[in-house]
Amino acid sequence: MQQVKAVVALAKGAPVEVVTINVPDPGPGEAVVKVQACGVCHTDLHYREGGINDDFPFLLGHEAAGLVEAVGPDVTSVAPGDFVVLNWRAVCGDCRACNRGEPQYCFATHNATQKMTLEDGTELSPALGIGAFAEKTLVAAGQCTKVDPSARAAAVGLLGCGVMAGLGAAINTGNVGRGSTVAVIGCGGVGMAAIAGSALAGASRIIAVDVDDRKLELARSMGATHTVNSSEVDAVEAIRSHTPPPDATGHEGGADVVIDAVGRPETWKQAFYARDLAGTVVLVGVPTPDMKVPDIPLIDVFGRGGSLKSSWYGDCLPSRDFPMLVDLYQQGRLDLDAFVSEEIGLDDVEAAFDTMHSGGVLRSVVIL
Repeated sequence: MQQVKAVVALAKGAPVEVVTINVPDPGPGEAVVKVQACGVCHTDLHYREGGINDDFPFLLGHEAAGLVEAVGPDVTSVAPGDFVVLNWRAVCGDCRACNRGEPQYCFATHNATQKMTLEDGTELSPALGIGAFAEKTLVAAGQCTKVDPSARAAAVGLLGCGVMAGLGAAINTGNVGRGSTVAVIGCGGVGMAAIAGSALAGASRIIAVDVDDRKLELARSMGATHTVNSSEVDAVEAIRSHTPPPDATGHEGGADVVIDAVGRPETWKQAFYARDLAGTVVLVGVPTPDMKVPDIPLIDVFGRGGSLKSSWYGDCLPSRDFPMLVDLYQQGRLDLDAFVSEEIGLDDVEAAFDTMHSGGVLRSVVIL
């Protein structure tokens, strides 16, 4: 067992604290990772506020990269010294989804068996089964994905959650391809990644929608071809105005794929009506439990056709997607550095939550 410094949410709504925690030696199926970088995600704030559950105290942080320090006696997938990006979906390999060749939909993902604790032995709940605002963390070995060790940890660690969610929402869930028209509602970190993913996939028109002109300007640098400030104009009509004009049949047009990266009933309704006939809506923004599907006539659901999809972690398979995306980053074809707005220390996480609310950053990244 080792003692390390970590950021912990001790009580609901209280400021996070840097404390000493106990990290067990890895047992069967486990690995200890020396964390090099970890992004500050909005999900961490949800944990602090009790929006996920009430299993306090929480060890926060989950968008991380680092070096494997030690592994359990049966672990062969990674070894000490491997540079890895952590993921919160270690697939089981034996559920119905895995057995039918769709492990990205695994029903039985798992985490480390042992618990990290406070100095007094109080068990910690690691955020998304990771808990990486810490000098070292204990995870399931399947949560470690080996990638190019020369890659910048602060950038590639973001694939562990938000950036992968957005990229995957476009490429995996939305099946954006060459010539697609795409609209992305919400230009935070996930939405920006959806824009970058759409550009990477060859979309011909990418329409960024937000209420903040600063974010819309940044969206253009990520690949957006058009921008819409939805506080000034009707988002649905504006999206349609930026897609190909009505064809000979006179139908109203719309985007082939509309990605809702906000996750509110009103933005989902905008996405529903802003898509072309037989178009696809992808919900990747995370709603709260009290939110309901907006009042849409069922005949519109039937009459517009197409697909209404949810994207959980960008429908990614870390072992497949992380190395490929890191290679694209290393080749200069995917600008992950653009998502790193600032580098901070463990003591700065609480301040990073405040900065997040201001809308001035995509990601603050803790460097250890």
